[in-house]
Amino acid sequence: VAVAAFLAACGDAGGGSPTLSQPLTFNVSQYAALAAVGGIVRVNAGNAPVAVVRTGADSFAAFSMVCPHQGTTINISGGAFVCPNHGARFNAQGQWTGGERTSNLRSVALSYDAAAGTITVG
Repeated sequence: VAVAAFLAACGDAGGGSPTLSQPLTFNVSQYAALAAVGGIVRVNAGNAPVAVVRTGADSFAAFSMVCPHQGTTINISGGAFVCPNHGARFNAQGQWTGGERTSNLRSVALSYDAAAGTITVG
């Protein structure tokens, strides 16, 4: 699925949730990590890295993996996130928890179809 890149995420200049030009749909069963609450996977939507987190039995959240500090792609680390450039850390809810001071990760729209077992991001 061809998906446009996220809105620029450089600096701490707030802004709304990033949007994709087209939704990305995938089956939850494609990612073993999403079988358990707390599981996190990276989904590459074109050049836009998105983290999908299982937050409950039937709930998920998605976050841009672009660090709000200077636009570096963050890494998944032990059930959370860390920026490899400046050490900003974020919990699984996308909230800044330490390291370089910055804002929280930007949420990405997500819907879950339990009957089909699919997630649509964007």
